[in-house]
Amino acid sequence: MIVSLNPRNVLVAALLAILALVPVYCAFTGNYFLMSLFTRIVILAMAAVSLNLIMGFGGMVSFGHAAYLGIGGYVVGILAKEGLHSGLLQWPLAVLACGLFALGVGALSLRTRGVYFIMITLAFAQMIYYVAIGLDRYGGDDGLTIHKRSQFGDVVNLSNKTLFYYLCLALLLAAVYLVWRLVNSRFGLVIQGARSNERRMRAIGFPTFRYKLVCFTIAGMLCGLSGALLANHTDFISPAIMHWTRSGDLIVMAVLGGMGTVFGPVIGAVALLVLEEALPYVIEFIGRIFTTGDITGAREYWQLILGPMLLLIVLFARGGIDGLLTSMTSMRRG
Repeated sequence: MIVSLNPRNVLVAALLAILALVPVYCAFTGNYFLMSLFTRIVILAMAAVSLNLIMGFGGMVSFGHAAYLGIGGYVVGILAKEGLHSGLLQWPLAVLACGLFALGVGALSLRTRGVYFIMITLAFAQMIYYVAIGLDRYGGDDGLTIHKRSQFGDVVNLSNKTLFYYLCLALLLAAVYLVWRLVNSRFGLVIQGARSNERRMRAIGFPTFRYKLVCFTIAGMLCGLSGALLANHTDFISPAIMHWTRSGDLIVMAVLGGMGTVFGPVIGAVALLVLEEALPYVIEFIGRIFTTGDITGAREYWQLILGPMLLLIVLFARGGIDGLLTSMTSMRRG
């Protein structure tokens, strides 16, 4: 990759530096809530990266992608409940289960297009959601508490929050690198060509269905790994993690950061989740300026600010934050 000094690359470098230094800052200040927040951000950024692989580069808008978060998390939780705590068993099985589910969903949904594809992926996700609710042995609707994190012997201790954070960050960067290699390979070019004109790609001899199915399966497996990480982070897994609204959150992260860009979903995940934490306090601060009464309840209306912000980005920055910075670079060159 050719790296040049421009606003986009400066932002990416600054963001990577911030993510790398979060544990150092937390160690100095004792603010371990920030560590927990950014661990969640890094994990969900990996899920957004996996969704962007099929949605941004393949044109496959899945409204059930959060199902893989839940499946990966439940595999870890169920095995832990049954006394199997080895991460060398839990994590590969979580990835394998998500791969098999994605293979089945993709084999059916990829035969359709547009809104029909969206609805089929949504239907499968809701099906798994209600299956999880019915698992009374594993908490049902109340969720399942994981009393012991995945064990890797003396090599990696996931109970160490700093070590776990850096493991999640390393896996996120590995996922970003994997996506970059895929989309710049012959495989990725076929996927992007099928997004633009699938009929023409089939006419020149490419089995686009098989390519898209493999891409869909890889994305599901990546998201399943992030689900295993999320279960270890929260020490808890519930059906709520695979509800369709969670899939909507992942879509917003990809669109906000820059759909169809390699690093855009990471930017979007950081932006969205930081805004979710900060905007309630911004609402309260604004309220205190204009009134002297009790306005703590105003925090609940933080989405009144987030909604218009997202709308403005969609209307005036079609490529998300990444695209906005890229266009600024082009304007400077012009």
